[in-house]
Amino acid sequence: MSNVLEIEEYQSEEVMSVNRSKIMKRLIVELSKYDAEYDVLPELELELSTGKCKPDVSIFPLFPDDWENDILFYTKPPITAIEIQSPKQATTDLTDKTNNIYFPAGVQSVWIIIPVLRLVIIRMRDGRQFIFNEGVIKDPVSSIEVVFSNIFK
Repeated sequence: MSNVLEIEEYQSEEVMSVNRSKIMKRLIVELSKYDAEYDVLPELELELSTGKCKPDVSIFPLFPDDWENDILFYTKPPITAIEIQSPKQATTDLTDKTNNIYFPAGVQSVWIIIPVLRLVIIRMRDGRQFIFNEGVIKDPVSSIEVVFSNIFK
């Protein structure tokens, strides 16, 4: 009985499954080619004007390193937030976060990755959506490109 209670205490987005972890690692590797233009930061805690959140990956314009003064809750919105759906997480959890937290705070594009369907959806503030299940994933805001097959090997 206590095992059931412990499982229920976990929020669905906090569970790091094997597939979700693989996708995050592969994304970070793919996005590293943009290190001269962007800071690509996994699991960064954000405290935006619309609330606290922790995208799986946040993409920012480069900003200077400050090794003496670390920040626990970054308050500037990323250009792009990437969310990888957890196995038990509802898609509406991610679209609600996009509409209620990210876009009102100034995030310009949100990637929602749905591992079980092998889909990447890029949502834009103006309501446009781009759906990828092959080829090259291209973000219209940042011009970042990722080869789909490098994420879902």
